[in-house]
Amino acid sequence: MHTLLDLVRRHTNGHSDRSGFAPTPFRGFGAVRVLHPGELQVAVQKPLIAICLQGRKRVTMGTKSFEYGAGEALVITADVPTISQILDASPSAPYYAVALELDAALLRALTTEADLRPVDAGPIRVEPADADVMDAAQRLLRLMERPSALPVLGDALIREMHYWLLTGQHGAAIRSLGRADTHADRIARAVALIRQDYAGTLRVGDLAAEAGMSESSFHQHFRAVTTLSPLQFQKQLRLIEARRIMLMDRAGIAHAAHFVGYESVPQFTRDYARLLGMPPGRDMREARLGA
Repeated sequence: MHTLLDLVRRHTNGHSDRSGFAPTPFRGFGAVRVLHPGELQVAVQKPLIAICLQGRKRVTMGTKSFEYGAGEALVITADVPTISQILDASPSAPYYAVALELDAALLRALTTEADLRPVDAGPIRVEPADADVMDAAQRLLRLMERPSALPVLGDALIREMHYWLLTGQHGAAIRSLGRADTHADRIARAVALIRQDYAGTLRVGDLAAEAGMSESSFHQHFRAVTTLSPLQFQKQLRLIEARRIMLMDRAGIAHAAHFVGYESVPQFTRDYARLLGMPPGRDMREARLGA
């Protein structure tokens, strides 16, 4: 029987896009292959679990960095801006991983059925990969070799994978996603508002009202869930979107800065360098050279 690494290697070798991601027919589930270390990947990350099978990766959120390697899993339980970088990969020994976006509605249903209690935990943590979760991922990839069974068994295996995540060693990190009206759930509603209008003026009172909290309580719980203040969160969203349009649309620095809500290009350049470790012009040159 093929191991999970063997199955991921076969799938990504034939289906990876330019970024290294290889989707599957299963909702929110995919595999990753990266041949070289170094390139920064900047995104607002949805709640997910990523299991590294070969190589090593670093993920930074706010002021905290997390590294994980083969046999370890990264769990993210909030919509948070992240900067990630592959540390260990080569054409002869690529970085391989599988990732599953966490389905909050499915987690809520399973949490109720299993009568599980939410546990306070940080939005990112690294754990040893759970054997039951890896087994479910392996059976998902094997199922792709039998297309007629996909519509019958695919959703059941995704459901099983979520169940093992809730009840296994990752459960403490993701259980809050399985309960409605928790602090994490309320902060998620405020995060959605920031994402809708990241270039606009931030009104903390409106965000606190959406979360059903006082402003002081909102600040406290927002930082607990995201590790950032609302203003820092908005700033990182702006910088991430600016980087995207400079890379994908080849927009100029000034245009990108004004598009995401900055009035001062020098201030944009300083904030960009503080977040990404280099000014936007140098970052674009290095990213395009790498591509």
